[in-house]
Amino acid sequence: MVETRSQPGWREALLVAGALVTIVLGAAVLTSLLPTAVQAAIFHAPILILILIVGTGWVLWRVARGRPPDPDR
Repeated sequence: MVETRSQPGWREALLVAGALVTIVLGAAVLTSLLPTAVQAAIFHAPILILILIVGTGWVLWRVARGRPPDPDR
């Protein structure tokens, strides 16, 4: 019998959203603790753009690879 994976529901979506909000707030707090010169470098350099580009590339690579074949089929 083939088992189907259920789609994530609203609970999972809320958990992911809550985790992301926590991560962003944590990053904001950590950044506020840095010296002013380092804060200026982070806010005025394209660091966030580079992080977004790398993250997007990683997600696209994962999607392009696809799922491994199911050995039971």
